[in-house]
Amino acid sequence: PLCHHLKQLTREREQLQLDLTVVKNQIHAEQAGAWPNEQSLKQLKQRKNFICSQIDSVDKEIKKVITSNPELANKIKKITSAPGIGLLTAATVIGETNGFRNFRNKRQLVSYAGYDVVKKESGTSVHGKARISKRGNGHIRKAMHMPALTAIRHTAHNKNLFVRLVSKHGIKMKGVVAVQRKLLVLIYTLWKKNEF
Repeated sequence: PLCHHLKQLTREREQLQLDLTVVKNQIHAEQAGAWPNEQSLKQLKQRKNFICSQIDSVDKEIKKVITSNPELANKIKKITSAPGIGLLTAATVIGETNGFRNFRNKRQLVSYAGYDVVKKESGTSVHGKARISKRGNGHIRKAMHMPALTAIRHTAHNKNLFVRLVSKHGIKMKGVVAVQRKLLVLIYTLWKKNEF
């Protein structure tokens, strides 16, 4: 139930974040218009503040769930000491994987998250380009995006992996995805080993 609770909370937060982006875009569009409607702007800003307060309360609830379980709190503390991985990322991954209960190895986890590489085989071309399947859990991939960008900026080995892949394929996203996958495997390893 603890992991399930984290899953509910992190998904709720993800939805609120999407709502917030929509409202921010609406405010921007209204302000950029030739005749901004003050009443509309006022209501949009109130809505924005309301969503921000909901996000705050969800964040507090996530922290409360984690601190209520010393073992979970200890594991998450170790995971978040890795560069780029914050509390929300750790909580999302643990919630979405049910504390990695159903995974026997890293390969299963990578596949579950949709980071496994598939060969594109169409009727005309058998030698299609390999790409990630993206069939798996989109919540995990979304949660790993910003941490990967942070890790690329701040840690040499992740930056090197990114640069190597970009210079090889010429596609930045391939480099970012490789770092996302690497960080996800790191979270799994730290959780299983319970050491850092």
